[in-house]
Amino acid sequence: MMQNFFRSAGFTLLEVLIALAITSFIVTALYGTFFLSQKAIDSIDDSLIRLQAARTVVDNLKRELESAYHLSGSEYPLFKLEDRDFYGRSASRITFTAFSPLTAGLAKVSYNVKENDGKLMLKKSISSAFPSKTKTKDVELLEDIHSFSIEVKFRDKWVKTWDSKTTNGIPEDIRIAVTFFSKNRDARKEGRETVSVFDFAKPMIGKTNIL
Repeated sequence: MMQNFFRSAGFTLLEVLIALAITSFIVTALYGTFFLSQKAIDSIDDSLIRLQAARTVVDNLKRELESAYHLSGSEYPLFKLEDRDFYGRSASRITFTAFSPLTAGLAKVSYNVKENDGKLMLKKSISSAFPSKTKTKDVELLEDIHSFSIEVKFRDKWVKTWDSKTTNGIPEDIRIAVTFFSKNRDARKEGRETVSVFDFAKPMIGKTNIL
């Protein structure tokens, strides 16, 4: 009787194999869920980092534009906005003189988009407004952006070009927009989502004298 009891209390080989199969399935499912969750978290972290970087760039550009300086009839102070694009994506180029903590006295600041292996990069150049004094410093600001757009208000219209030598002044209102890809650079280019950061700048130094 005792022998029959212990035989009935054990597991057959088939039952053990079934239990192992179920356990393997559960472990695989849990690992897959963990992997997808970790990938989603990494993607969100990357997007947040890029968003913070874009906001920092726009905020710094806004402050520099608000300290933009132009002197009518002078050779060095300037404000020039050019309308450019890469593959139909806006890539404005703006150059202006302003007071910056990175350079003693009046500085010449330029924001420009460069292409590198099919990707667009926003770069900044800064030097003294007087060419003979200091060398130009180049800084890479944002990689793999979608577009960079600057518009200025002229007679109640937003335009994408400006030259202080022609207008005899700087614009009173400036609109800044940086659009970047929200997903990391390993994602396929087709169908990638984009995020835009906007802000407005209003030069505060002196009064403009626009023709």
